[in-house]
Amino acid sequence: MFKDLDPILHSQLRLAIMSLLIGVKEADFSYLKEKTGATAGNLSVQVQKLKEAGYIEVVKQFKDNYPQTLCKITDTGISRFEQYVADLKAYLGQ
Repeated sequence: MFKDLDPILHSQLRLAIMSLLIGVKEADFSYLKEKTGATAGNLSVQVQKLKEAGYIEVVKQFKDNYPQTLCKITDTGISRFEQYVADLKAYLGQ
């Protein structure tokens, strides 16, 4: 029997954000925007959904007098991402 895929991670942009963060642990908003090709508005909405789910932490700060938004993957985010990958492998019969 197939497990239900995590609906939070099953969104293309949210999965892209998590895939980037799993490798770097934290990234600023500009980096995520550049790598995903998403609009600032769409990225902001998806980051907020990941934050509300507890998959990432969002830290707003200033760097050189400019606002900076950092996104950091949480332990919950790491375990949910790993489970999502495992569930996908099960779908593929691996």
